[in-house]
Amino acid sequence: MKKTPIGNITPSETARDESDLARVQAMTDDDIEYDEDNPRTTPEDWEGAVLKIGQTVIGQIPRRRGPGKKTARVAIQLRLPPDVLAAWKATGPGWQTRMVEDLSRHAPR
Repeated sequence: MKKTPIGNITPSETARDESDLARVQAMTDDDIEYDEDNPRTTPEDWEGAVLKIGQTVIGQIPRRRGPGKKTARVAIQLRLPPDVLAAWKATGPGWQTRMVEDLSRHAPR
């Protein structure tokens, strides 16, 4: 293959390793110049981040409940007659929330 000059320099002259990887790896955060267009990130910026390769999720940062959030609901197992469950499901999307609201209104105080 014939080497074609790029400007006044041939590709073989630019092929030597000019990497400054060692210098970059030795840098601390304070050595890096602040860039208004690319500010430092905080842990909050990464909350809920997902690492994907293509469409496949290969890692995810776990979410944490912040202060002042409602208490989490508790998962239980409840056996209902099939006709009762079918009646609730027939009410459409949100049937579980409506069921919880009705149970809350009728809960012993």
